[in-house]
Amino acid sequence: MIEALLHRKIEKRAATVRLPGRILFLTEDPELIKRQLAGEDLPWDTSNPQNNPKLRDDISTDEITPAHICFFFDETLGEFPYTGLKCGEEVPIQRGDVKRGGFVAAVSGKRRGKGSSREQSPYAELCAGIKVVIAENIERIYKQNCQNLGVLTSTDFSLIDQIRGGAEIPLSEFTAGEDEITRQIIEYGGLFQFNVARMQGKVFLPGIGNAGEGARATRAMTLAEKIFARHMLSEKGEVGVPVVKPGDSGFARTDLRFSHEYVTPMASIFFDQLVGRDAPVNDPGSVLFFRDHLTFLDEVLSEQKRKMGLLDLATQLKMKQGDFAARKGIRLHGELTDRKGSEGICHSIVLESYALPGQLVVGSDSHTPHSGAIGCVAFGIGTTDVFNSWITKDVRVRVPESVKVVIRGKKHANVSAKDLILKILSLDYVRSGNALAKVIEYSGEAISELSVDERATMTNMAAEIGGFTGIVAPDQKAVEFLVERRGMNRAQAEKMIEGLHGDPDAQYAHVIELDASEITPMIATPGDPGNGKFIRDLNTSISVELAYGGTCTAGKNEDMDMYARVLADALRQGKRVANSVQLYIQFGSQETRDYCIRRGYLEIFQKAGAHIIEPSCGACINAGPGVTTRPDQIVISAQNRNFPGRSGPGQMYLASPLTVAASAVAGYIVEYEPS
Repeated sequence: MIEALLHRKIEKRAATVRLPGRILFLTEDPELIKRQLAGEDLPWDTSNPQNNPKLRDDISTDEITPAHICFFFDETLGEFPYTGLKCGEEVPIQRGDVKRGGFVAAVSGKRRGKGSSREQSPYAELCAGIKVVIAENIERIYKQNCQNLGVLTSTDFSLIDQIRGGAEIPLSEFTAGEDEITRQIIEYGGLFQFNVARMQGKVFLPGIGNAGEGARATRAMTLAEKIFARHMLSEKGEVGVPVVKPGDSGFARTDLRFSHEYVTPMASIFFDQLVGRDAPVNDPGSVLFFRDHLTFLDEVLSEQKRKMGLLDLATQLKMKQGDFAARKGIRLHGELTDRKGSEGICHSIVLESYALPGQLVVGSDSHTPHSGAIGCVAFGIGTTDVFNSWITKDVRVRVPESVKVVIRGKKHANVSAKDLILKILSLDYVRSGNALAKVIEYSGEAISELSVDERATMTNMAAEIGGFTGIVAPDQKAVEFLVERRGMNRAQAEKMIEGLHGDPDAQYAHVIELDASEITPMIATPGDPGNGKFIRDLNTSISVELAYGGTCTAGKNEDMDMYARVLADALRQGKRVANSVQLYIQFGSQETRDYCIRRGYLEIFQKAGAHIIEPSCGACINAGPGVTTRPDQIVISAQNRNFPGRSGPGQMYLASPLTVAASAVAGYIVEYEPS
């Protein structure tokens, strides 16, 4: 505990809030947005919503703050909210528009804030004057980031009339339905202020899993609930409680905390300013930093963005992270010294080298659930959560409900985990937002047959589902992974997975059942990972210019097996990558690169005409080779997201490594057929 914080003056917000200012309605019609930016207040009928213009659904954090805007890490972000928002074929909001407009609230439709966990998005809104966001439903990490910063959130559209009428709105309007801890965070105006009050003994923490609650003490639990129970703090501050149930709120002690250069600098500024430059980080040995996002940025950054000084800002991100790591004694997995590239993508390295079954892992990225492949609870958190965890070593948690995904039967030889997850993403239950903030637990014969690498594709893309995390119960495949990839003693690995399974009568919010034999190679059409369909159902031949295999989702050892399998097959038939296509293959880590060298894959890739790239996030965040440069360019990619503008202005189709490689050879989107 940091002594100075015990004497910091902390007060709650006023019991009512008044929000003087305008309301920005983020509609599908770009002209309506332009009219609002020009000064017109859009009429809105809260009593008859059918009379109102259609609001934009699925606004991702990529659209609120495009990746290159996240090079800024201070109040300058207030110049940029919604500058990536696509309405029809237009991007109607430009730099400074929102801030100049005097807006205090922003309103949108379903699934606001989906995608990346970047806290720059609500911070940009806050710095532009937005004090409250209203939407039909709001993604977990984005909502939590808003609350941590003091931005109010609501799904109650009747607030529109109250804001416009200048009413004093009870703060309870924004805390209704929230758990006890979230309520107090909102009342104190943010997570840091709450945590200081917590250290000073001013806040109430609810008890969890008390043995005196009768049947509750022996409640059947899911796998994730068991892991949460092991890590939740009791009323006495001890780690571990007998049982938990969905809705329980508290703080969970972390086993591992990590962040990358997009997040660490802002978090370090918060830490230095609010805690103290010389203050220690709590248990720096369990903290990891990564320089993995921007190592190839100079190869794709446009001249316009260079003139904005973004390359210099990206260098500052690197320097600030490195300085903070050195000052606090934190391990930094950084850039290579002998060639361009990084040691690896954070998720890849955490799974390969650090995360263990039964652990609780948090990271500054929505794809942190990657490590759920070996049976740990791993989830993404925002910048404020990251910096607070450096003080307390814990994170706030509301125990989520679980959704069980059962995939029975045997999958086809040309179907991979990516096809399975694209199928799940296309389901109405997921697309309508019913799985938001829930644990996605994968099971069934088809999942049992997947390797840990392939399971990681499933858990990684729980982020696209909007889930809290993804998890697979650890079994002998997990044991083999720990023995072969980590060099762990087999008896130790076997002991580690004991008891890590859900109880037979555990309760699930919903069960999704699929038959693997009915799933053929999938494609997600441009705009959203949920736009999935079977390739054989495409009505026309779709030529591609770019093909990209890589990222945390598709840069693992087994993904490389798949690229090599297809390209070696092509070479045997006298074929290679089509002349009209540029194929990029990027490793997720140096371990995977070394694996490819041992297996002879580099020679196969090069002979087939692929461009090989050292580890980094790269094209997935518009920061490396493989990005599109024209709106009419078509790319097929094995990455996890195809939100508008995420990887350039082109049209991105998502597919499995097998499909990406086969399409690169064919020149158009096609299923891989070994024959």
